[in-house]
Amino acid sequence: MGAIGATNYDLLILDLFFNDGRVFSKEQINQLKRKANGGRRLVIAYMSIGEAENYRYYWKEEWASNPPSWLDEENPNWKGNYKVRYWDSNWQHIIYGNTDSYLQKIISAGFNGVYLDLVDAFEYYE
Repeated sequence: MGAIGATNYDLLILDLFFNDGRVFSKEQINQLKRKANGGRRLVIAYMSIGEAENYRYYWKEEWASNPPSWLDEENPNWKGNYKVRYWDSNWQHIIYGNTDSYLQKIISAGFNGVYLDLVDAFEYYE
């Protein structure tokens, strides 16, 4: 927090979670919205919508041996990331549309917006 907060970048793109799994608090995000020079900056959260990640809060251990129908192959270039059938409502339920969704956690933490990764996931299924 200290090093990145001491910058004057206009935009920060961060994960919602620290490496130890803790979520950024609203207070921490609000602190980061101010540059070192006092100016305002945007703080955007990263969220993958085209792959499920086995290190995320939503991942269930049993998926390794009994994956849900929407979970597809592991990305050979990114260990622990799995292609998803993004059109499946069960995957969408994890990502948005309810009080425990990934998006709601980002909103609750006070981020200015969301960087949606793997919006080109449809190419995998073409």
